[in-house]
Amino acid sequence: MPVNAPLQPSAAPGGTEALLTHLEWTVLRRLDGWLQGDYRTLMRGNGLDLADLREYQFHDDVRHIDWNVTARLQQPHVREFTEDRELSAWFLLDLSPSIDFGARVRKRTLSTHFVGAMARGLTRHGNRVGALLYGSQVDTVIPARSGRRHVLHLLHRLQTRPGAAPGTATRLADLLVRAASVMPRRSSVFVVSDFISEPGWDKPLAQLARRHDVVAVRLYDPLEMKLPDLGMVLMQDAETGEQLFVDTGARGFRQRFEAIAAQREADLRDGLARAGVDALELSTEDDLADALLRFVDARKQRSRLAAGAPGTRRFA
Repeated sequence: MPVNAPLQPSAAPGGTEALLTHLEWTVLRRLDGWLQGDYRTLMRGNGLDLADLREYQFHDDVRHIDWNVTARLQQPHVREFTEDRELSAWFLLDLSPSIDFGARVRKRTLSTHFVGAMARGLTRHGNRVGALLYGSQVDTVIPARSGRRHVLHLLHRLQTRPGAAPGTATRLADLLVRAASVMPRRSSVFVVSDFISEPGWDKPLAQLARRHDVVAVRLYDPLEMKLPDLGMVLMQDAETGEQLFVDTGARGFRQRFEAIAAQREADLRDGLARAGVDALELSTEDDLADALLRFVDARKQRSRLAAGAPGTRRFA
């Protein structure tokens, strides 16, 4: 049962412009140096136009083999495509009550910073970004557009949005189903959530991944995994608002808490594996730039390999 933390100011005081400038200097400068302008590692092209055929080389994607040409020439050949460089990225943002939890930094703040850094990094290279916002339902759709002004608009909507009132269980499946009807063409999709939700989200996530390049961005706070000995505390379920006094000094209680958390982790891993999506895990104690660099590096390495067995790839 996460305890709702009080609202915290942004790490970059002074409003939306100050926050975006802060992210540009602290996150994007490091990310740009690593990517060296190659944002294809973050957004994959549609591959609509056949550009050329060439002989197969080690580490080529076996899915691009042209079997007709291979049979005729008795030598494996692969198709090369011209990618559509003006692509769209969508952020599916879970802003349900549990997102307001965090011991030092709220998960909501981490979500806002992630969206700001990624959105600005992508729009600087001509891509468009949009968002769907979910509280107790999908209540806001921000159309995909490009440019710094649009990123400022998106961040402002996130910063000024009031916290969701407890009382209704989160149904992440509703967000994913709605997203499928909003995005008319193949896009890069970032599902930003703590995945504290009613079950059943794995099937719509898998359906979304069949058409789009989907990354599950899982937000968490270490206190959700393991409780320290704090004595008697009042805990509140962020989703339902239910409150309960518990003795965190009792070893048996902490062990039961950790067992439930471990089972929730196992269920989450199974759901992401069934959906077959990449998973980026962001802790409220993480350095955002470091986490993104690890993720980008893993995608770069994997892009050099042929398609492997299906399943989730986790980048903590």
